[in-house]
Amino acid sequence: MKKRSNLSRLLGYAGKHKILTYLSWILSMVSALLALAPFWYIWRIIHDVLEAAPDFSQAENITRYGWSAVLFAILSVVVYIAALMCSHLSAFRIASNIRKELMRHIMELPLGTTEKYGSGKLRRIVNTSGSAAENYLAHRLPDKAGAIATPIGLLFLLLAFDWRLGLLSLVPVVLGFLIMMKMTGKSMEQKMEEYQNALADMSNEAVEYVRGVPVVKTFGQTIFSFKRFKASIDNYEKWVIEYTKALRSPMMFYTTAVNGAFAFLIAGGIIFSRGGVTDELLLNLIFYIVITPVIGTTLTKIMFMSEDAMIVNDALSRIDEVMNEKPLPESTEKSVPSDNSIVFEHVSYSYGENETDKNSSPGRGGRKNALNDVSLSIAPGQKAALVGPSGGGKTTLAKMIARFFDPREGRILIGNTDIRNIPKETLMDKVSFVFQESRLIKASVLENVRMAKPQATRDEVVRALKAAQCTDIIEKLPDGIDTVIGAKGVYLSGGEQQRITIARAVLKNAPILILDEATAFADPDNEARVGKALAELSRGKTVIMIAHRLSSITDADCIYVLRDGGIEESGNYNDLIRKNGIFTRMWKNYSEAAEWKIEKEVRA
Repeated sequence: MKKRSNLSRLLGYAGKHKILTYLSWILSMVSALLALAPFWYIWRIIHDVLEAAPDFSQAENITRYGWSAVLFAILSVVVYIAALMCSHLSAFRIASNIRKELMRHIMELPLGTTEKYGSGKLRRIVNTSGSAAENYLAHRLPDKAGAIATPIGLLFLLLAFDWRLGLLSLVPVVLGFLIMMKMTGKSMEQKMEEYQNALADMSNEAVEYVRGVPVVKTFGQTIFSFKRFKASIDNYEKWVIEYTKALRSPMMFYTTAVNGAFAFLIAGGIIFSRGGVTDELLLNLIFYIVITPVIGTTLTKIMFMSEDAMIVNDALSRIDEVMNEKPLPESTEKSVPSDNSIVFEHVSYSYGENETDKNSSPGRGGRKNALNDVSLSIAPGQKAALVGPSGGGKTTLAKMIARFFDPREGRILIGNTDIRNIPKETLMDKVSFVFQESRLIKASVLENVRMAKPQATRDEVVRALKAAQCTDIIEKLPDGIDTVIGAKGVYLSGGEQQRITIARAVLKNAPILILDEATAFADPDNEARVGKALAELSRGKTVIMIAHRLSSITDADCIYVLRDGGIEESGNYNDLIRKNGIFTRMWKNYSEAAEWKIEKEVRA
């Protein structure tokens, strides 16, 4: 199958506006030819002046030629503005459609895929791809059409009056074009890809760093705690410096070549005037000196068009990367869970090469598995806790219940039904989750909470906020629940954001609740309030809780201890303490740390 060109792909998003793109090219070419007409009149003015000298009063047509030149110059600008209006209308529609299609596809992807990319990188792909296409279609393509027409008209003008001086004027064109080909070849495409990768990495790490600021403040760390962010900045700096140095010499020679037409013309004028300077030679020499700057401008436009074409090619490659991500398969069976029980049957999962793999336990065949042959059962209404060393697979296990990704092996059942056979909407109605990194959008508190249940009334939202211990937050906000978060200096602390997130889950009232260290970075006051909110939220639900504070899970019906992607121990608190195994050691270490903290506070 023949691969579609980038231009053909972009115009596929234009719809009925495609005709405007073609019209902009035609108008741009007409504008470019009209822009050359004033040079013809300049030649006529110089001709009449030289012929009339020294009695310039005989040059009667100078005024007419001058106004004709001005008229054609204005007409060229007007036609070019019309071309840009057409190209911009089409470009805006194309950029908008690209972003819409990308966002529609991203919305269909599992949450695990969006986590793999990172919100910073995805946002940059959506924004940059549309902007690159818009700039290319709105400006560069009309300019390209004009740049094609300009050399044709220039060639006629350069060879029409004195073919010898015309050929000399083309020498810097050839030199500049050869240097430009060297700069904008395959190596430039690779460099452009490296540049976009460096920008994407830096953007993604910047977003993650900003989101991690509460952690920095909590533990008194510095920016050097975020080595990946600093490394991405250092990598970008290194790339930019090396790239700039590599292009320094070619760009210097290119600039010299395209602006060196005067040298060739003066040399040619000296050679051609050995037999004496004629009025015709002087006329043509002056004319060519006036018109040759157009050559440099045209070549520079072509160079930037080549660069933008590579940017668009890279943007489309990144769009393809996202569009090639497949949504999780939807079963035609459309089963409904019979209850709120959760069962894992021999579940294994390993992250792909491009996915974020925070676990390093070797699985079958030497692959790194996040989960290895995990089997567990949680009855309806039970509270299960997941504990263990960092990287043991706790978060991966919890996310698989909400189908962030599917198992490589085994299956997960909710209410005796494989989650792959449960419609996506039904599964999302069945499961709520509260993660330690709460996410609020720049909207009112009302809109943030209502995201969980768009049809909810205002009274229902208020009740959910009250149940989530948010009354004190609402009371201090200038417009109550209608206050826009993040606007005009209205910001919430990490613990307050967490309570708003819990209010979402309260409003949704899903029968299965996943809590991933929901109180990790809350201050003591907020931690107490969050704890009350979670207790209210958990009532009568099947709860899966990931916790590092072991004191919060002593009442769990079953505690699963995960290490290296597998379940090492399971049972309630008393059972695990009697086993004197991993959990016992974890509890001992936790108790000693808590006692040390209390002693430290007492001494202080």
